[in-house]
Parts: sequence; C-alpha cells; structure tokens
Amino acid sequence: MKRFLLSIIVALGLAQVAIASDRGSVTNLPIPRYVSIKTDEVNVRRGPSLTHRIDWVFQRKGMPLEVTAEHGHWRRVRDRDGAGGWVHYSLLSGARSVIIERDMLNLHLGPDQTTPVTARLELGVVARLGACDASWCRLTAGGFRGWAPKGELWGVKPDEIRD
Repeated sequence: MKRFLLSIIVALGLAQVAIASDRGSVTNLPIPRYVSIKTDEVNVRRGPSLTHRIDWVFQRKGMPLEVTAEHGHWRRVRDRDGAGGWVHYSLLSGARSVIIERDMLNLHLGPDQTTPVTARLELGVVARLGACDASWCRLTAGGFRGWAPKGELWGVKPDEIRD
C-alpha cells in the first residue's frame, strides 16, 4: 500500500513539474508569450550573455517577438519567421503589438465583417494590440483604429482573450 501511495505522490509531483515548465523559471510568466521590442536596435545573441556573439540586430521598435525561454536577465526570442536568439530583458516591453499577415487587411469599426471599414493595412505593418475576443482583435496603426480577424495577425495566440 505504501509503495502504491508513493507512486501516486511521485506521479503528482511530476505532473506539477510539467505544469511549472510552462512558466518562466525567472519571471513565472507563461512560456511561450509575446512581447515587443522597446528600442530601435536590439542585439540578438547566440547565447544568454554579453560574451556570446551577436548574430544579428532587430531594428524595428515595437516589433512583436515570442519569448520561448528565460535564463537570468536574458530571454530567448523568435520573430514571425522563426529567426531568434537571446536578448537582454531590458530591451523588451510587455506592450503588445502584432504584425499584419495579409496584404490590405480591412480594419472594421467593430468585431464583425459587416461593420464599416475604417482603414486597410499592408502586409507587415506593426500594429498596437488592444482588446481581443475569440475571433477579433482591436488594433491601432498609423493613427487608425479598428478590429481585425485574429487569424490574420502574428503576435497573438489563437485562444487569447484580452480586455
């Protein structure tokens, strides 16, 4: 009987470890999660320290990135094309943005295709992310505001709801 109970306790402990692995070891925030670039230039390194080689530089303030791991003050990130590396946390912002994935995407007045179009956004535009329901997100870009289908955006999870 004791052996059986020990097996259950061990199994439950392993389940807790698996659940904990979905959270960052440093911040306890969800992994993966989306953030944005805080500055005009961000060095992307091969590893989580200043001694690691710089592989490239992101040069687009506000661009969304996906955090896939944490190590001390460093975050492993990737962009919409899958290119990634390690970035110091001070260069990232919790302010959310998305990249438009379809050329001439209609922004609607409300979260419905039948509402008037307020603007059209080109492929690759970076827009500030607002509220999201199950299918639509409110965006701001170039002084325009409106709602776009979530499936046409990179930088928001399909099941993500935001107020």
